[in-house]
Amino acid sequence: MATVFLPAMLRELAGGTTQVAATGATVAEVIADLERQFPGIQDRLTEGGELRSNLAVAIDGEVSPDGIREPVSEQSEVHFVLALSGG
Repeated sequence: MATVFLPAMLRELAGGTTQVAATGATVAEVIADLERQFPGIQDRLTEGGELRSNLAVAIDGEVSPDGIREPVSEQSEVHFVLALSGG
């Protein structure tokens, strides 16, 4: 199972924990498993079938350009982080 590190905005849904295990071959499948474990988490992570515009996902330390389609292995570390923007 992948290890998912939860940002502060999601911890209340997971009983305050900072990391959880989730299954899935893609970020979308991991999110679906998180939703099964912690109802309501998917709405905080996605909108219209994509990651929310204020979020990014990093797999094994690399920010993913593919978002929810990014592959995930059983040994992966998945981080949902607030996306930075600026000008």
